[in-house]
Amino acid sequence: MFPDKQFEIITMSTLGDNVLDKALSKIGEKSLFTKELEVALELKQVDFVVHSLKDLPTVLPPNMVIAAVCKRDPAYDAVVLHPKHKGKTLATLPAGSVVGTSSLRRIAHLKREFPHLEFADVRGNLNTRLRKLDEGNQYDALVLAAAGLERMGWHNRIDQRLTESPYAVGQGALAVECRESDHETANLLANLHHLPTLLCCIAERAFLKHLEGGCSVPIGVFSQYECDKLHLTGSVLSLDGAECVQQTHTHPLTAAPPSHAQPAMQDCISYSAIKAVDFDQHLLKDAEHAGIVLGEKLQAGGATAILHEVKLGQK
Repeated sequence: MFPDKQFEIITMSTLGDNVLDKALSKIGEKSLFTKELEVALELKQVDFVVHSLKDLPTVLPPNMVIAAVCKRDPAYDAVVLHPKHKGKTLATLPAGSVVGTSSLRRIAHLKREFPHLEFADVRGNLNTRLRKLDEGNQYDALVLAAAGLERMGWHNRIDQRLTESPYAVGQGALAVECRESDHETANLLANLHHLPTLLCCIAERAFLKHLEGGCSVPIGVFSQYECDKLHLTGSVLSLDGAECVQQTHTHPLTAAPPSHAQPAMQDCISYSAIKAVDFDQHLLKDAEHAGIVLGEKLQAGGATAILHEVKLGQK
């Protein structure tokens, strides 16, 4: 895409990568997978950083912005079974089987759907988690983001696709973050935006922000953009999965009048901490509003009380 430019790749690790003996929800820090990268951005040691969008908080540090949201890979979760259980599904695993996952959202949803299973935390990169599954006796299955497995080319490890279960906000999408004041880099990165993914993720992040949620709260979504409409479903669960509030919302997206001028990058505002100067700003604003409306619907249905109990239970 940019044959006339050279890019140096710098690899970095974060607190979330390094602290592997605690569940993510118990580390007690925000921005577990982003803080160190954003410090390097602030110090101008790097010009932009690539994240899994689901790891990025809905509120970024000052002078930081998401300048690109790339085309989404499959957003759903996937099941990887221990070799001794090949041919089974979560529903047919024996009672008491242990499923490894580090996500409170996954645990809450799966407890609700598969009460015969047990759940245990599993940390580390994909290689480490799969090795723990294959070579040990602690886990009967793992639940992972399908996108990570597919990006590694490990499609054959997926034994079940949980396409009916809500996924994490932003799951399956890569985001590129830069300094908001670096207009040259932001303009360059804007070429990577994928409109359907962009609109869905703006709405999802607005929904999460409205509920004041994060990675330590069991909040899930579905989103789809088609025929100029956003179709959204959001859910909030108690930690044990016993309580669940779910709502849907379909929101038409309206384009700006043909005579409406697009703002320059420096004049463009962000939606859900995302800037996309090359796209109709009315569409982005409508997408953000759609997520807020979905959040309001869940609050009206009782989500606030569930989230309050979840946060009390984590103290």
